[in-house]
Amino acid sequence: MTGAVIVAARRSPIGTAGHALAGLTAAELAAPVVRAAVDDAGLPAEGVEEVVLGNCMGPGGDVARVAAMQAGLPVAVPALTVDRQCASGLAAIAIADALVRGGAGAVLAGGVESASTAPWRFWPPTPDTAPRRYERAPFAPTGCDPDMGTAADDLARAAGIGRDRQDGYAARSHAAAYATREAGGFADEIVAVGGVVADQRLRAGMTGERLARLPPLHGGTVTAGNSCGVNDGAAVVAVVDAATQRRLGRPGLRIRAVATAGVDPRLPGRGLVPAVHQALCRSGLGLDDVDVIELNEAFAGQVLACCAELGLDERRVCVEGGALGLGHPWGASGAVLVVRLFTQLVRRGRGRIGLAAIAAGGGQGVAVVVEACR
Repeated sequence: MTGAVIVAARRSPIGTAGHALAGLTAAELAAPVVRAAVDDAGLPAEGVEEVVLGNCMGPGGDVARVAAMQAGLPVAVPALTVDRQCASGLAAIAIADALVRGGAGAVLAGGVESASTAPWRFWPPTPDTAPRRYERAPFAPTGCDPDMGTAADDLARAAGIGRDRQDGYAARSHAAAYATREAGGFADEIVAVGGVVADQRLRAGMTGERLARLPPLHGGTVTAGNSCGVNDGAAVVAVVDAATQRRLGRPGLRIRAVATAGVDPRLPGRGLVPAVHQALCRSGLGLDDVDVIELNEAFAGQVLACCAELGLDERRVCVEGGALGLGHPWGASGAVLVVRLFTQLVRRGRGRIGLAAIAAGGGQGVAVVVEACR
């Protein structure tokens, strides 16, 4: 086999914003996970040729560089921070794949988000106005840049996905994630950070009946129960070339294909659909060939709409629970999906082919197809 291979994959616990991990900056959150990925891969620190991390709302100043140095990597190791909003972590892994295919021997890639410590930002004053705080930067031009919850409502409505189906899907995701944690299914992938050792959002009893009592957030069908939370977290993988994998003697995930696509920014949640089509086409595979599917669950209605468009049975998605239960640390979430693939395909041997995909604000999507290899 040739091409890029993921030989290590770790993540932090996922914390609820303002709670378990609130005292850590984005770089402080990412650094232990970067270190764990290096150690798991069996790489010497000086053997890492690049660090690429996704981040959306951090302080700027190249979070990846700060995290890499805090992780103890040599100052000679360069680092890059990328922003494709919610798809940033998976975009970082796609960049690592390209770097390795271009000749790099070992690249660390993933993402981090600390919603708890995200700085406040302001538009500057004008002669007639005071400084004005904004919650997020524009994802698209004015007039086609809806809030994510409103856009999720619109997508679910366009796909004919009602409230009952959304709550039912969310209840399954919550229950699956809780059961996986209780069975120790996340233990091998989690790095203890700041004394926190387990995902914070998970709790029992999130039934469809309980979720049905929650009020809509935007006048439609999206509620706090059938949408993701606001979260802190980090995830990092080690990507190496085939020769390095053979030398390390480690099993891993060969990256068969990556794809990035754009869609109407007014329905950004469907951005993963064309990305999935492209990645599968490039890999020479179809959905029936895929053993484990991880789609980012930003909103239940969004996932269900994408499944309907893909012709994908929703019961095949995130069978151990996804972002609805675990949480959605924006810049890290795409990399969390790949960590989940690594656990299921490599650590547990639950099949051979995996698919991860995520949509992003502004109408974009990223997808990756991987294959377990020895």
